[in-house]
Amino acid sequence: MRPSTLEEYIGQKHLVGKNAVLRNMIEAGRISSFILWGPPGVGKTTLALIIANQLKVPFYTLSAVTSGVKDVRDVIDKARKGTFFNQGNPILFIDEIHRFSKSQQDSLLGAVEQGIVTLIGATTENPSFEVIRPLLSRCQLYVLKSLEKDDLMELLDRAITQDSELKKRNIILKETGALLRYSGGDARKLLNILELVVDSYAGQDVEITDESVVSCLQQNPLAYDKDGEMHYDIISAFIKSIRGSDPDAALYWLARMIEGGEEPTFIARRLIISASEDIGLANPNALLLANAAFDAVNKIGWPEGRIPLAEATVYLATSPKSNSAYNGINDAMELVRKTGNQPVPLHLRNAPTKLMADLGYHDGYKYSHDYPEHFVEQQYLPDNLKDVRLWHAQHSPVEEKSYQRMLQYWGNRFKDI
Repeated sequence: MRPSTLEEYIGQKHLVGKNAVLRNMIEAGRISSFILWGPPGVGKTTLALIIANQLKVPFYTLSAVTSGVKDVRDVIDKARKGTFFNQGNPILFIDEIHRFSKSQQDSLLGAVEQGIVTLIGATTENPSFEVIRPLLSRCQLYVLKSLEKDDLMELLDRAITQDSELKKRNIILKETGALLRYSGGDARKLLNILELVVDSYAGQDVEITDESVVSCLQQNPLAYDKDGEMHYDIISAFIKSIRGSDPDAALYWLARMIEGGEEPTFIARRLIISASEDIGLANPNALLLANAAFDAVNKIGWPEGRIPLAEATVYLATSPKSNSAYNGINDAMELVRKTGNQPVPLHLRNAPTKLMADLGYHDGYKYSHDYPEHFVEQQYLPDNLKDVRLWHAQHSPVEEKSYQRMLQYWGNRFKDI
C-alpha cells in the first residue's frame, strides 16, 4: 500500500499539494537537505522514497537505532564514489534521526555542507531538542500533520479496492467512526486495525461497524509503543491529568509510560513544558523542580529516575494553575504577525556610534534604577501599539502580587475590566 508517486501520496497538502514548497522543489529537480518532523504513520519515509524515485538519484538509508558512526562514514564514502556529473546528489535518508548521538550527527556535517549527500531526516521528536544546532542550521524543517478524516477515508477506500488480499473480500464499511478515532491520524495504525478487523471474520463477507472495531481492539489490545501507536494518546492523558490537578491519574499515566519503555528524557521534557504552560506564574517554583527532575533523570537513569519524575508529577498536579504567560506569548506572536516590523521607539534604540547618537537614538531614555522603586513610567511598545495589553493576570495568590505591583506602577493601563 506504500505510494510510489506524489499523485498517490495521501495528506500533507501544505507540503506536496499544488504550488507547495516540496512539490515545487521536486518538480524543479533539485532539493536541499531537510528534516521531516511529525507523528508516526503520516508518510515521512514514503515521502523520502518518492523524492528519490522521482529525482532518479541514488538512495541510501540508515536507521539511527542500529547504525553507528562507521556506518555513516561508509555510506558517505559510497555516495562520494557513486556521484556522477549528470546526476543529482545522492539522498541519505535517516529514520529516527533524533536517536543519533552527537558524534553520529557531527559525522554528517561535512558531507551535507559539501553537497556529497542531500540529507533527509525523519523524526517524531522536536528537532530543536534532539538535533545538534550545526546540523539543524544546514537543513530546512518541514512539519507533517496527522492525517485528516478525508485522508484516512481515501486510504481506507484504496486499501479495500486495491490491496491484493483485501479486494478478494466483500468488505462493507457500514461505520467508520471507531476506525478513524482509534487510528489517531496514523495511516499505519489505520491499516493495522483494518487488517485486524477483517481477519476476525471467517467468511468472505466483512461488515465493519464501530462495535466490531471496538470488540477486536479489546480482544487484541495494542501495547504502548514508544515509537508511535498509543504514544501520543498516553502523553496527552498525562499532561491533561496534571493540568486538571489529578495527581492519581497523572501518576497512573506516568507508570504506563515507564512500563512501556518510554524515554525518560521525553517525559521530563513534557514536565518542563507543563510547568511553564499550565502552572506558570501561579507557582514559578514548578519550572525549577521540573528542570531539576530533568537533570536528575539524565544523571541517574532508570530505574531510580522514576522517583524524581514522580515527585515532579505530583508537585505539578497539586500546584495552582495559570496559563497567563502562555496566553501572553501566543497573543504577542499573533500581534507581530498581524502588524509586522514596527519601528523601535528612538529612546529605546542602542547608540554605539556618534552618527546614531546624532540621529536621536537613545535620547530621552530614562534609566529605571535612577528612580524610586526602580521604576519610571515611559513608553516601551512601538508607537502604533503603545496601548496594547498582552499579559492578563489570572489572580492566583502568587500572581496576584505581580498584578498588584503592575497596578501600582501603571495604574489604569493594567486595570482589568
